Amino acid sequence: MREGIHPKWYPDAAVTCLSCGKTWTVGSTRPEIRIDVCSNCHPFYTGEQRIVDTEGQVDRFMKRLEAHGTIATESETAKQVLADMPISMLDLGKQYTELLETNGINNASDFIKRLEESGDDGILSIRGVGRKVLTDAKKRLRARGYELPQAQS
Repeated sequence: MREGIHPKWYPDAAVTCLSCGKTWTVGSTRPEIRIDVCSNCHPFYTGEQRIVDTEGQVDRFMKRLEAHGTIATESETAKQVLADMPISMLDLGKQYTELLETNGINNASDFIKRLEESGDDGILSIRGVGRKVLTDAKKRLRARGYELPQAQS
């Protein structure tokens, strides 16, 4: 064996598990070894479904998942509130608002339902409502987050 090229050998190196605190000795080139998980606490050997999180990644993931669920719940609530939005909030003008309300379109959900049932013709068939009013109403509904049915070709 050549002198000076080999690392120092420690026959009684202490190994310490940071999860459970178990300690044992082994031979190593390092005097002290710290490990995250050992056979005493690893889920594969213990049969427990335990997550060992050394860098906080699981906590960050759970926070993101919780935030995503909160956003989804808020958007569902917002959609329900939006569906009840009166047609007058679209600022189409008093004349067109009254025309739509006279024909049974009192809120955004009524407008969208009419579009789904008979397309653009369902709105355009109302006497006094033209293409400009229809496009303005659609633009304003989309700007507020509504999903409108596609025009049928």
